[in-house]
Amino acid sequence: MAKKVLLIIAILIVVIIVAILAVFGWYNISISPVNEDDNTSYSIEIPMGSGSAAIAQKLESEGLIKSAVAFKIYVKLNNVSNFQAGTYNLAKNLSVQEITDILQTGKVNSKDVISITFVEGKNMRWVASKIAEETNNTEEDVYNLLEDEEYIDSLIEKYWFITDEIKNKDIYYPLEGYLFPDTYQFENKDVKVEKIFETLLNQMESKLSTYKAYIQDSKYSVHKILSTASIIENEAVFDEDRKDVSGVIYNRLKQNMAIQSDVTTYYAFKVDMGSRDLYLSEINTYNAYNTRGPNMEGKLPVGPISMVSLASIEAAINPNENSYIYFVADKNGKVYFTRTYDEHLQKVEELKNAGLWYEF
Repeated sequence: MAKKVLLIIAILIVVIIVAILAVFGWYNISISPVNEDDNTSYSIEIPMGSGSAAIAQKLESEGLIKSAVAFKIYVKLNNVSNFQAGTYNLAKNLSVQEITDILQTGKVNSKDVISITFVEGKNMRWVASKIAEETNNTEEDVYNLLEDEEYIDSLIEKYWFITDEIKNKDIYYPLEGYLFPDTYQFENKDVKVEKIFETLLNQMESKLSTYKAYIQDSKYSVHKILSTASIIENEAVFDEDRKDVSGVIYNRLKQNMAIQSDVTTYYAFKVDMGSRDLYLSEINTYNAYNTRGPNMEGKLPVGPISMVSLASIEAAINPNENSYIYFVADKNGKVYFTRTYDEHLQKVEELKNAGLWYEF
């Protein structure tokens, strides 16, 4: 009899645990963006005096959130209040967290609203230039904020995926690779750099949250994953090549080989890709970013070298298992993979003979 009672209790515990996990999974899915790829702006009016329940129903009916119930739970769990009335521009690629942040600030539609597109594969020098071009900030404002140690420490405290690794003295820009590329709207040209960074970091947190448990159990930190993803981003033009490029990177690391990626050398010496060939002196000079340089066997660059897409992050987390050690791209961006150095040289010669070799 006692055994039967224990069995029933065990079954009930399992059922309860499964139910809790199911609810937790549903909740996380329900507060994620409706469509991560849809940045189309939809105009929605929040009338004066609207409570969270009414707002939740309106957002759900407009297709801007997945579940009114999940929205209300999020609001309750996070003590969200003080929604501001007005007409807002919202998109389906916004999470519930981002939508509630917007509705709290009261940043409504106006002729002053600006839209900025941040592009994957672009580095922080480009980001600083873009912010200066689209807002009333200067490039120096961007760099000064990145050099503000107190500000960087506040981000490390706020975001689970940012650690002291970004404070390595050899890193050029602490937030390189951590800002998620997408199209974003801001109230006007007076938007502060802090707000821009916060918006892009929130989006990165949303993208990485799906993989949080996996990353925490992995031997690779978020910093290393983003560093790997940034190489993939710049080496692979097409999504179908990304996981094989990732496989090559990890194969080389496992064999204590240098990654020998040109894109890291360009970044190391702050040379824009496509502007000129690398100098032999640059290739052979040690730099913590330069994976073609000396003393870089079995090492990733000290940090990411650009903004990264979700496809590159996924490739860095889930590489294809292959036996490739080399890859080379033709002038159209198609990547070819080989297992030996002789095969690699042969492929380069084939591309040159076929007129597919990239030349400046």
